[in-house]
Amino acid sequence: MALEFFQFEYNDDNYGVLVHDPVSGCTAAIDAGDTAAYLKASERTGWTIDNIWITHHHWDHTEGLGKLKAMTQSKVFGPAGVEGVDEALNGGDSFDFCGLTVDVIHTPGHTLDMLNFHIAEQNVIFTGDTLFSLGCGRLFEGSAEQMWASLSKLAALKPKTVIYSSHEYTLANAKFAISVDPENTALKRRVDDVEQKRSRQQPTVPSLLSDELATNPFLRAGDPAIRAHLGLEAASDAEVFAELRSRKDNF
Repeated sequence: MALEFFQFEYNDDNYGVLVHDPVSGCTAAIDAGDTAAYLKASERTGWTIDNIWITHHHWDHTEGLGKLKAMTQSKVFGPAGVEGVDEALNGGDSFDFCGLTVDVIHTPGHTLDMLNFHIAEQNVIFTGDTLFSLGCGRLFEGSAEQMWASLSKLAALKPKTVIYSSHEYTLANAKFAISVDPENTALKRRVDDVEQKRSRQQPTVPSLLSDELATNPFLRAGDPAIRAHLGLEAASDAEVFAELRSRKDNF
């Protein structure tokens, strides 16, 4: 039986997700940035939250954790430094979610404690603020080398993997992407699609890894066209990534 997913907005641009197993009734919440939004999603779906999976310590992912945990009596999985976590996780760990294995991928860069939750059997991953639709997270704590290594881990997953990221940043990301990869026809098509969706206030998340590999410049540091555009033909992939991230920060 396939898992069911319910994505919802909170704050200005955050996405929360409920993950539900219709056979057992188990439901996991991805992050807990706003108690009311998560409870409203639970009420709307009729799914009772019993797991909370925290990707990293930033306030917009954890601010509602104490109340949500208390009100749902959920077990909390996440980084060791986050208050309220019951099972502290590291990269390479895994845990059971109603008979499915959840693999934990450590992706430092945006923060040093960033965890991604991958359910290989369902071809889905929750990337927090590491990999976005057409973008990636800012480097608040980690280095460009760390973030490139983290993104490379995600790029190695099956192309059909569905990526649930935590923010609706795609339109801004698309404008930057086309500025550094202007001849990419797949990217041009995707930019048009993103613009149409956002004009109708439709979400651009989740996305497919195959689309990210074809169009997201932050996964394409080895691409000759991007390297030529940046004048970095002889640079390492990590150096190209660092230049892309720096340009995006000032775009």
